[in-house]
Amino acid sequence: MSTYVRCLSRNLLAQSPRRQLMRYVLHRSSSRSLQWRLYSSSSDANTINKRRVVFLGTPEVAATSLQTIHEASLQANSNFQIVGVVTQPPKRRKRNGKVEASPVGKIAQELGIYMSCPEKVNDAQFLNELEQDLRPDLCVTAAYGQYLPKRFLAAPTFGTINIHPSLLPKWRGASPVQRSLQAGDNPVGVTVLFTVSKMDAGPIVAQQAEHVDPDATSVTVLPHLFQIGTQLLLNSLPDIFSGKLTMETARQQDESAVVNAAMIDSSEAELKVWEESALTCHNRLRGFSMWPGVYMFMQIGEREEIVKLQIVKTRVLREKTEPTNIVRLGPTKSDGLYVVCGDGSILELLEVRPVTRRAFPARDFQNGYPNEVIRWVKPISNEDTS
Repeated sequence: MSTYVRCLSRNLLAQSPRRQLMRYVLHRSSSRSLQWRLYSSSSDANTINKRRVVFLGTPEVAATSLQTIHEASLQANSNFQIVGVVTQPPKRRKRNGKVEASPVGKIAQELGIYMSCPEKVNDAQFLNELEQDLRPDLCVTAAYGQYLPKRFLAAPTFGTINIHPSLLPKWRGASPVQRSLQAGDNPVGVTVLFTVSKMDAGPIVAQQAEHVDPDATSVTVLPHLFQIGTQLLLNSLPDIFSGKLTMETARQQDESAVVNAAMIDSSEAELKVWEESALTCHNRLRGFSMWPGVYMFMQIGEREEIVKLQIVKTRVLREKTEPTNIVRLGPTKSDGLYVVCGDGSILELLEVRPVTRRAFPARDFQNGYPNEVIRWVKPISNEDTS
């Protein structure tokens, strides 16, 4: 497959402005090679004079945004249409071996929207198509996953708008929600901003803070913020298309307040209860719940084997006690396992998952080893042995 994955043929795009929108379906031919099968549906004549929007996104949260924006475009008073979707190329799934479109790709397929899947967004063939065929008035990005080159940014008349799930300029970068929850931020928030060459540094179009439950995780917070951000975007479109909101009139970010949201590494997933507080561990779980999760090592009784235990759900108790590495059951049947951290704060494990098993109540883990003492274990590192 070439560096530019063609989700759709270009020949029908030449039929602008009354061009046809295309749908694709992956199928296997008798030779077992992957091919694209194309279907067409005629565009509505009422869309000819509407502003042309191209949407870029990839994961599930972006697919929901695409669905919402598409529904808004169909309203009687809408002055825009989605003329194209750009998403990451289809991937072969590990579990079933099938090649599948991204979540955004699947929604575009269902809606009959023209779609491109460039492996690299700076591909000349893709950029030619963007400029000559799609001819966007506005581009919208939501967790697309690629850096946009200057040539791309110069294509849309009104610029490119991004939905970013943090209160910029705090948490610029790849993992804003995860880092925000890890830091214990409350409120969190979402920003709609113009895209510039520097990552997440463009002028702010709209922004909203959102208070969340102290136990809320990235699994629920991330989609919630994208829902809010999508509505903020839709509310801003009239001012963007009228020229009231531009790069110059939008609020500039305070560069002195920038905090970077570095990409998460799996090496950060261990809960270091011997040196971290219960709240620190709890917030790391909240941030890392989507990926990579968090874990601890446990020793059962006097056994030599050390058990790696993924921690799925926790809460922080108010009281403190003397530090110990003994993990004990809470006093009532509804309580989980109590882990005492190095500062004496208590992290209650509510749900755990041993390797290769499904998650279950943490209390059941102790019940599986009656009359045996469970201790958390600090792994021996190279520094400890040097």
